[in-house]
Amino acid sequence: MKEGKQIKPTSEKRIIGRRELVSFPELDIDEIEAKIDTGAYTSAIHCSNIHEETKPDGTTVIALDLLDPSHPQYNHKKLIFSEYDLREIKSSFGEVQERYVIRTKIKFFDETIEAEFSLSDRSDMKYPVLIGRKLLKGRFIVDVSRKNLAHKLKIKQIKK
Repeated sequence: MKEGKQIKPTSEKRIIGRRELVSFPELDIDEIEAKIDTGAYTSAIHCSNIHEETKPDGTTVIALDLLDPSHPQYNHKKLIFSEYDLREIKSSFGEVQERYVIRTKIKFFDETIEAEFSLSDRSDMKYPVLIGRKLLKGRFIVDVSRKNLAHKLKIKQIKK
């Protein structure tokens, strides 16, 4: 009989629902609804007007608007990232797209995690943020029958 990989005890992992309210402290976004998608490898965040710019010193950066003007949490701030990758990412429709990928901090419950997010136009999607397996692995267990567990815990703690 083959020995399998050692599995960490689940008590270390926090249970999250199929949707959660998350915050992006570095991007000035508080409690935005995210879809937890165990079918997606990479997490994604909705951006518009994504383009490269060349600074006067010759370095290339990406500039973007987080969300878009139709979203209630759109803050009219143009964000600029000097550290980023351009990668091939398979979309939910199965097509491979080149997307910019950045690292930023995301806050779940009381835990802040630095993670990678692909930048994409998700205006045709219901949720502006998608949380994929790479971020979830080793940290969370998804209970698809529940939602907004982080927000409910926060409210409970405030009432104490």
